[in-house]
Order: sequence, then C-alpha cells, then structure tokens
Amino acid sequence: MNDPRDLSGVWYGRYFAISWGVPENGFIAHLEEEGGVVTGTITEPDDTGTADIRRAFADGSRSGSALEFTKQYDPTGPLAHSVAYVGTVSDDGTEVTGEWRFSGYHGSFVMNREIFRAEELDEEAAVDEDLVIELDEPQPDR
Repeated sequence: MNDPRDLSGVWYGRYFAISWGVPENGFIAHLEEEGGVVTGTITEPDDTGTADIRRAFADGSRSGSALEFTKQYDPTGPLAHSVAYVGTVSDDGTEVTGEWRFSGYHGSFVMNREIFRAEELDEEAAVDEDLVIELDEPQPDR
C-alpha cells in the first residue's frame, strides 16, 4: 500500500514571518520522495525587487508525519542562504504545516496539494467520453 503522506508532487504554499515585518510570500514546491529522502525545487516571487522569481533547492527527510528539510536559495542569486523547515504532514497527505528558521529569524508555513484518486480520474474520463459521444451524434434539424 502506498503511503498517502509521500510528498512526491506539486505543493502550493505560503510562509509567514513572525520575527520581522516582511509580509507573507507564496511558493510552489516540486518535491520527490524516495525511501524517506525528500528533494526538490521551490520557486517563489522575489519580494526584494532584484528579480521576478527566486529559486531554491529542497533537501531533507520525512519519517511518518514528521518532515524536515533545508531550502537552499540559488547560490548565484542575491539570497544565497539556507532556511531550515520543520513540519507535520497531515494523515491524508494534503497539507503540511510547520515552522522555518534562518539566522535568528523565524516564522510559520503551510503548503497544500490536491490528490486525485484513480477512481475519480476514471470517472471524470468516462464523463468526458460521454460528452464527446454526445457532441459527435447528429443533431436534429430545427
């Protein structure tokens, strides 16, 4: 049986600063998990004004519902530092909540994803197929 908390996939999130007046920021994380090892990339809007987006690499681990990873910003960019994240994955694997820390600064984060069951996708494909068949059928003259 597959673990629903496997982090592989696309996550949409927000992080919030508790320790200084920087507003929240959004991000998209593309994560892969294999044997509890978590890697991936994170893209977020650049609120420093030096670029449109910032890129970072994620590297960490998950054991049960416990997640730890380091977000390392692109070392060639203006924010060449790393941020430590610790979080908890929900039982259904659709949400992670936790905290981040960097050089005395800290805050919280949340990230979500939508998971589609195979049965739901099959049902949606069947409905789409029915619509195509209906559209292909000759229509009576009016």
